[in-house]
This record gives sequence, C-alpha cells and structure tokens, in this order.
Amino acid sequence: MPQLIRRLMALALLLAVLPGGAHAQAWPSRPIRMIVPYAAGQGTDVIARYIAEQLSRALGQNIVIDNRPGAGGNIGTLQAAKSPADGYTLMMGTNGTHAAAPFLYPNLGFDPDSDFEAVVMTGILPLAFATAPGNPVDSMQKLIAASRARPDKLNVAYTTTTSRATLELFKIKARAPLYGVAYKGSAQAITDVIGGQMEFMADTVASIRAQVAAGKLKAIGITTPGASELLPGVKSVAEQGVAGYAIAGWNVIYAPKGTPPEAIRLVAQETLKIMALPETRQKLLQLGADPQAMAGAELQAFLKAERETWGQVIRSANIRID
Repeated sequence: MPQLIRRLMALALLLAVLPGGAHAQAWPSRPIRMIVPYAAGQGTDVIARYIAEQLSRALGQNIVIDNRPGAGGNIGTLQAAKSPADGYTLMMGTNGTHAAAPFLYPNLGFDPDSDFEAVVMTGILPLAFATAPGNPVDSMQKLIAASRARPDKLNVAYTTTTSRATLELFKIKARAPLYGVAYKGSAQAITDVIGGQMEFMADTVASIRAQVAAGKLKAIGITTPGASELLPGVKSVAEQGVAGYAIAGWNVIYAPKGTPPEAIRLVAQETLKIMALPETRQKLLQLGADPQAMAGAELQAFLKAERETWGQVIRSANIRID
C-alpha cells in the first residue's frame, strides 16, 4: 500500500507540471507582452496602450507594451513572428505590416499568414482628401473633372505608403490623372496646402481633422465605404460616385501562429466586450480611429480582401520603398 501511495503521488506531481495536465495553470498566469512595431507616441502605439490597459483588467494580468520600431514596422513584426506561441506574446499589427509589406519588401523574414493568428480588430483609421478652403474644388467629382482637364498637372501630397496607396487607388478607380508628391511628414504637407504651395493632400483623418475643424482645410472625401463620425458632413469617395473605392488603415491584434486556441478565444472575447463600451468608442474617436471591431471568420474575410486590395494597388502603381 505505501508503494501504491508513492506512485499515485508521483503521478499527481507529473500531471501538475505537464502542459495541459490536470493541474496546469489557467491562462494567463503571468504578464503578457504586446509588441507595437512603431515608436512610442505614434497613433498605433497610443491605441495599443489604451486597449492593453482595458484588456489587462479583463484578463487579470498586466499587458506590457514593447515598442520595436523600424523598417516600416517590419522589425517588430519579425520579433513577434519569432516569439514563442505560448499566449504571452501579442502584437498590434496594421495594414502596413500585414497587408502591404509582402508586396513592398522582397525579404521580410516573416509571412503575415503562416506566421500569425489574427485575433481581433480594434479599429479602422480612415484617410481623407483635403484642400484649402478657397479652392473651388469641393467634391471628388469636381476633382476628377479638374484632373482630366489638366492631366498630371494637379498635385496631391502624400506622406506615407498608406496615403500614397489612397491616392493611387483613386487614380485607378476614378481614372483621374493626378500627380502625387511625396512629403516626409503631415505637418509640412498641411502647411503647404493651407499656404497654396500644394493643391491637394491625402492623409489620415487624425492628421488633418484639427485643421478641418478650424476651417483651415476643406475635406472633400473620406476613404471608408461610407461616411464617418470622424468627419461629420463629409461624404465618402464611394458615395460620390467612385464605385468600389475603399481603403483605410487598421489595427488588428495578432498572436504568433500556434498560440493556444483558448488564449486566442479569450483575447478576442474580452476585446470585443471592451470595444462595445461607450467610453471605448469615445476614446478611439478622439484618437482618430473609427471603433470597428471584428473577429473570427468575419475578420479573416476582411483581411483576405485587404491583402488583395493592397497587392493590386502596389503592383499597379509600381510602389517601391526607397
């Protein structure tokens, strides 16, 4: 009998330490790292920190933000892809890292599909076309007409790959021969449009809406399929007659491929609850994000369509990273 008791005790100890054993600790049992592949204070970082704070409370564990900027987000994304798939590494991915990157960079070192599990969306970041208040062009149809009257003569400032893609897709869908001009930052582009040195610009709503609200810029079209609370009274490009036009930035929480399904399910479930709160909606709108949330099959379908859109635009416009 003593020998049997010793064997049972040994078996109980083995089960307690084995993964998935009868006494394995429930996830999460320690702090979680969320990699943000951009610098602290940048838009995605600010949104990630807010969501992580709320999610920490829901899960009962700290979520520590780990900023890994560089190479257009690819450094941090590679770090996330190579991290253990144990549920204790998440990342805040974007349209840049998980839709555009494979078409822009020949040797990423990661694959957005095979190296990651998409968990839950935390918001859409619309862009908009804008001009100076005195410009007679006050709609996208007038912009199309003006560009056709003066092919490749009307200048449109863009500041990132996302804003360039916004312009290029419009040129394709609307058959509008506009001339894109690269800027290194939104501030200078805004200054030049206000001052009349640049005729139009395409940039995130978050970047331009303060100037729009102050009457210093005039927004003439937003890039989401329909209008947005972020720019009240501004119709979408699609609503103004450019059928099928829709492009925007977005934030999605990802996990390394192979992360335990229970961790994926719980993060998605709790984040969707957080996104449904009125205070979350208000906060994200303040940050320039349209608080849209999705997970599961709906999210997978969205991401598949996004990869096709970004691939089409990048190939058609021959966009390259210098």
